[in-house]
Amino acid sequence: MKTSNILGAGLLLLLLAGTSCTSMLDQNPQGIISDGDLNTPEKVEQQINATYSFCGQNHFNKQFGMPYEEGSVRGGEAYKGGSGTNDNAERNLWETFTYLQPTTTGDLDNLWWVHYVGVGRVHDALRRAQALTVEEYPLRDQRIAELRFLRGHIYMYMKLCFKFFPWIDENTPSEDYDKVSNDALTNLELWDKLIDDFRCGVEFLPDKQDEVGRPTKFAAKAYLAKALLFAAYEQDDQHNVININKDKLTEVASLCKDVIDNSGKYLISDFAENFLCEFENGPESVWAIRYSANNDGSSIGRNNSWLVYPINDEYGCCGFLQPSVHMMNHFKTVNGVPDFENFDKGETLDNKEAFAKIPMDPRLMHTACVPEMPWKYDPDYIMQTSWARTPEVYGYSMSQKLLVLPTCDCFRKTNPFMGSGLNYDVLRLDEIMLWRAEALIQLGGQPNLNEALELINQIRMRAATSTGRLKFADGTPTGNFNVEPYKPGQNCPAWDQTFAMTALQWERHLEFSTEGKWFFDLVRWGIADKYMNEYFNIEKTRRTYLKDARFTKNRDEYFPIPQTQISYVKGLYKQNTGW
Repeated sequence: MKTSNILGAGLLLLLLAGTSCTSMLDQNPQGIISDGDLNTPEKVEQQINATYSFCGQNHFNKQFGMPYEEGSVRGGEAYKGGSGTNDNAERNLWETFTYLQPTTTGDLDNLWWVHYVGVGRVHDALRRAQALTVEEYPLRDQRIAELRFLRGHIYMYMKLCFKFFPWIDENTPSEDYDKVSNDALTNLELWDKLIDDFRCGVEFLPDKQDEVGRPTKFAAKAYLAKALLFAAYEQDDQHNVININKDKLTEVASLCKDVIDNSGKYLISDFAENFLCEFENGPESVWAIRYSANNDGSSIGRNNSWLVYPINDEYGCCGFLQPSVHMMNHFKTVNGVPDFENFDKGETLDNKEAFAKIPMDPRLMHTACVPEMPWKYDPDYIMQTSWARTPEVYGYSMSQKLLVLPTCDCFRKTNPFMGSGLNYDVLRLDEIMLWRAEALIQLGGQPNLNEALELINQIRMRAATSTGRLKFADGTPTGNFNVEPYKPGQNCPAWDQTFAMTALQWERHLEFSTEGKWFFDLVRWGIADKYMNEYFNIEKTRRTYLKDARFTKNRDEYFPIPQTQISYVKGLYKQNTGW
């Protein structure tokens, strides 16, 4: 566009050589808005809306803020899937941690880049909002808090994936972007920056928003609790957890209690409703990234989960994020509680016959599907073996949480891809309840342990009753469901701090499988190396493509800093430990 404008101006100058050019050169080119024209409340509102819109950026290798592969595939909850290990081959390296040229890969650079594009939108809108007065722009302080909330959301992804990144804010001149190092701030100082952004939201955001999608004060409190919880597990330079900060955990517990008690949010009766378009923005959703399939003014909408759908006529592509046998086996129960010791031994919980025989947690049916089973709660729509794209590599299991039926109004097919307008819940009440339970367990003391037990059992009993949609066409249940609350001394050991933490970790795995959270939990708890290598040792006997997979402690907890970014700043960035 700039070249065209210059050429056009040159032609005009030749044609009008005998006339004055001053007035023409002082005019803005048609179709271009001057910088000053953007500094109005109306234009700032539009820029803020554009920032929200970018949070739904959904290109398959420039996905924004939805870390399914980063958090679930790298955590052993799912196989990459697709047409084989060479399909999006870099993601196979992420899954197996077998990097040959770890810092030169393109998808990783895309992930870094796209999140800084989002940050750029935040900062442009922030600068313009801050330049206006409250008299000019009555929503000024609230909108600034919203923008800082969105920046916190974006930088949270960078923190979880890369640990260290350059903190660029609205006060950083654009010409200095390549002068900000990724090690200018310590690990804890970076966390403090994130925490400050969410504290701004707590101070200035309203209890309720008239427009769905904007964060509330309670969303800011929940995200603040998440940042404090992760920051509480303090790491050394080698990514080892060396201290658990009790002061931060105390604030986490308090913030979560406030959200639970005062936000007006509550657990919906059926877990399924968290993953159905007709119930989105419901009573359990605290803040979500909103997607659209129709009626959003665009030609194809802004769709969620392009690559996860199975291969069949109604869908067509692309079979990624296939649940692992290891993850599915976690849903086995004994006396109504998880089979902690023997879950991954004996018969596997990954087929119709096993579902009918082995006692299980029904949350598996909300998470995964296998051949001969009803797809996404429709007893007349049965998954076939032909739906799996590469069963010889990845097996037959398919993800369900992120997907919708092809008959749903929110489904959109845009060959060769498809997706839906199903929201992605960044913050849900079930997770906030489990954050409080975790903080209470780590703080210790029998009253805290007792309340944590109550919170975990609330989640479990909701799971136990979430079976109404899990039926075959004849009305019989699709699995041998058996979930009970923890009853210390009866169906589980004494509820001490050690066992309570084990139960909490297990509950997070069951509740959020394939939602992109698990790997980051493992790193936060300092157990990623032990868990992942135990997973690989067993799972490589089921999936031969994992034969060389291995997690390297003190390296693989975080991605390397992309080499393209290091080269851009002429070596200013410090590479992560182990790389």
